[in-house]
Amino acid sequence: MVTSQDIQSHIQQHLPSDHVRVEGDGHHFEAVIVSAEFRGKSRVQQHQLVYRALGDRMREEIHALSMKTYTPEAWAAR
Repeated sequence: MVTSQDIQSHIQQHLPSDHVRVEGDGHHFEAVIVSAEFRGKSRVQQHQLVYRALGDRMREEIHALSMKTYTPEAWAAR
């Protein structure tokens, strides 16, 4: 079974990020991701970057992933 730490590590390895936090119960996960890669992109495009970083894991291992994505500037201003 995939763990929150597995997902967090995978995102950190495949998407340049300033901050990644993932929590979940093994089936449903919530992630907060801060990345400069999100600059100038819509929320949908930001989420697509995360899905791409997770690759096949999204289809095979992760049943539900809710995420909040931020640029470093938006993260600092919140």
